[in-house]
Amino acid sequence: MAYITYITEAIVCGTFNRNSADRSYMLFTKEAGMLYADARSVREERSKQRYALQDFSLVRVSLVKGKGNWKVGSIEVYKNYYLEAVNKEARGSVVNLFRLLRRFVGGEEATPDLFAYTVRALDEMTGEIENRPFVLITVQVQMLLYLGYVDTKQMPFSIRNIAPHDIKNHRLPAVEKKVGELYTHAVSMSHL
Repeated sequence: MAYITYITEAIVCGTFNRNSADRSYMLFTKEAGMLYADARSVREERSKQRYALQDFSLVRVSLVKGKGNWKVGSIEVYKNYYLEAVNKEARGSVVNLFRLLRRFVGGEEATPDLFAYTVRALDEMTGEIENRPFVLITVQVQMLLYLGYVDTKQMPFSIRNIAPHDIKNHRLPAVEKKVGELYTHAVSMSHL
């Protein structure tokens, strides 16, 4: 029986050790959403995938859908957001965005718009930016908006469809307060 190979971009959101040398990966993919994929013998010294599949990495991966789960094929690493972060605050922002992905994105449902926005946001968060707390919470609310946890009509118009690199220019006390309220409400109503 022939299996179909899917090649997609993915963000490595988590790793879980299995058996003596195997590992499972939580991958947020462009075409299939959040999924778990297994890699055999990846923890061995001789494994070529050992350093490619690290947490916080953006990769191009080939996946094979087996009978019960996904299997990892070849890997091409684009970048590791945690390693590219310029300082401690940037690394903290990257970790917070990954926590949000792990917490709220569930199941194999394609969300290419969220994937593209997340990549742009992570690219922005690794650098030196002003008003980082406001930018971070606004990015998180935008991600929750893509997932359906925030009502579009509730978003302040000035930041409704804004790119991550433009958020810092729209910081106003009223907008900052509303974004904080939206985030708190979305998290509490999600029960996650």
